[in-house]
Amino acid sequence: MKSKWYELKEGAVKLRKKGLSLGKIESRLGVPKSTLSGWFKDVELSEKQKKKLYNDWKNALVRARIKAVAWHNKQKEQRLLEAKKQAIETLGKINIDNKNIIELALALLYLGEGAKNNPETALGSSNPLILKFFLSIIKNVYGIENDKIKCELGLRADQDPWKIKKFWAKSLNLPIENFHRINVDKRTIGSKTYPHYKGVCHIRCGNSAVQRKLIYLANSFCEKIIENNQGRIA
Repeated sequence: MKSKWYELKEGAVKLRKKGLSLGKIESRLGVPKSTLSGWFKDVELSEKQKKKLYNDWKNALVRARIKAVAWHNKQKEQRLLEAKKQAIETLGKINIDNKNIIELALALLYLGEGAKNNPETALGSSNPLILKFFLSIIKNVYGIENDKIKCELGLRADQDPWKIKKFWAKSLNLPIENFHRINVDKRTIGSKTYPHYKGVCHIRCGNSAVQRKLIYLANSFCEKIIENNQGRIA
């Protein structure tokens, strides 16, 4: 019994001999690839035709990858927008004028990033936002003035100390005189630094009382949350 597509076989073979792929022929004629494969078993292709098929396959692969990247980027963008929306909704339920909430937020940050071995309140980061947050609270909540704040920079070997010092002074709205020490990592000699990286800035205000309160507050809060959650599970 002849296939219902048999009358298309001659045209399909001609298209194959022109160097068209199974996918393109299937798209044009509506004949399944499985049927086409059987028809083309004895079709001999020239080197030119084989090269055309290979190039078509390569180009199709590139197009498919471009589409896949575009799709993944779109999906990622949607996930980021959803995360932002959820974050804004949560933030809207928090009273950011509440001093206790502000102190708790700083305490948790300090528990992860702040200095704990020396008796002083100090925090270092390469992220200006984190340091501006830290400065905002120690100034407005604890009343620490600029003259009590000292900054140190940790730089890579190919960075310009004066240029980086000006960057941090401007970013943190601090007098450039507050930047006292610069430490250069000699291990980075000979390697290039990314333009966006401005080193690590360490802020010190020498107030051990603030440090003690922040660490105790953060630890107590974490322990209380763990205890409450364990009680719910039990």
